[in-house]
Amino acid sequence: MAKKSVKRPTPRAKSAKRAPARAKTAKRTVARPKAKASPRKAARPKARKQPETLRLRSAVPGFTVADLQRSIHFYSDILGFVEADRWEQDGRLMGVHLKAGSVVIMIGQDDFAKGRDRVKGVGHRIWCKTGRDLDQLAAQFKARGAKLDIEPHKTPWGDRLFALSDPDGFKITFRNGD
Repeated sequence: MAKKSVKRPTPRAKSAKRAPARAKTAKRTVARPKAKASPRKAARPKARKQPETLRLRSAVPGFTVADLQRSIHFYSDILGFVEADRWEQDGRLMGVHLKAGSVVIMIGQDDFAKGRDRVKGVGHRIWCKTGRDLDQLAAQFKARGAKLDIEPHKTPWGDRLFALSDPDGFKITFRNGD
């Protein structure tokens, strides 16, 4: 059985005149109703201020730690992060990429080029927002060996939070609220 060829209409310029009516034997094209444009597409995007601001999608803190295995234990076994990736050099583990929900952190082994006594964690704090019950979460962490720096409490601005430090002194605050 031979295939019938279908002649497709070619686009016309706006100024072109209409073609004369075709014979009844010609194929007619069926006009399809146009889809309604969504309000989102119809509205023009607002012009961005210039120079354009820095627009990031995420930020991932990276900590240099004194004892990588001790830190992996803390973040994985005590806090509940899962290992997403590992970095090795010459067969030696140099760092890990850890995830908990949508939060990502990286920890890497210090090479001690700046000395073994270098203080870490001073002036650093990660604020982690969670929907979990903070009292239960704090109790779980303590049962797994964590020592809290700040017990769960309600702040003057309405959040509940608690805080702890990792083995190198990096501060982590868990909170809920807006």
